[in-house]
Amino acid sequence: MGTKQVNMHEAKSRLSELGELVWKGEKIVIAKAGKPYLDLYPHISDSKPRKPGRFKGVIKMSSDFDHTPETIIKTFEGE
Repeated sequence: MGTKQVNMHEAKSRLSELGELVWKGEKIVIAKAGKPYLDLYPHISDSKPRKPGRFKGVIKMSSDFDHTPETIIKTFEGE
């Protein structure tokens, strides 16, 4: 399949048809003032279910993680 360029107005009135072409492998470029402006791509979900604990043993917390020095607190508070 090749690349098809359509102007913005044409894309608005043929969006459903263009969407079908994209899903069939056609590359659609939407032009504005005769110049390529947008590329139309199919949405492909790449999200996978979250797997808790995959970084267990990789990320370490410092023993003083919950202790913030008073000087840093004062700096953030503008003292």
